[in-house]
Amino acid sequence: MHSMTTLDPLDARILLALDDDPDVSMLELARVLGISRNTVHARLQRLTREGVFLGFSQRISPASLGYPVVGFVSLSISQALGEGTAAEVARVPEVIEVHATTGDADYLVKVVAHDTGHLHRITSRILAIEGVVRSNTVISLWQVMGNRTRPLLERLAAGVSS
Repeated sequence: MHSMTTLDPLDARILLALDDDPDVSMLELARVLGISRNTVHARLQRLTREGVFLGFSQRISPASLGYPVVGFVSLSISQALGEGTAAEVARVPEVIEVHATTGDADYLVKVVAHDTGHLHRITSRILAIEGVVRSNTVISLWQVMGNRTRPLLERLAAGVSS
């Protein structure tokens, strides 16, 4: 499990303001939040250094790149080959997320594809990776709700713990 920085209410307020206007200057951000520019600058540097911000590429829709089909592949893997298998799965460009899970499967893999035929070729490629014992694929019909953190930031900014 990865250790992550714990944000405080001021961090959350800064992030919400950036979510509202990603192009805002540091000076304007400080003015809107009622804090010094140096405080904003130091906070943003710390959040960047500690890996709070995800890469810009994670904000790009795979569909805009020609990959409108989303599949979720549950993988059962050989326990003896786990780490090597995960590394090989991650080498497949269409694999955009991999989660180690509990339950019947060891990994839940999010895959994008051009069409269902392409998805089949990708899952066949994954199944051929040494250590993959079994796979099960489901296709997303449409995304009901995307990844979001804004409600959690709003709660933190308001000082509400849960």
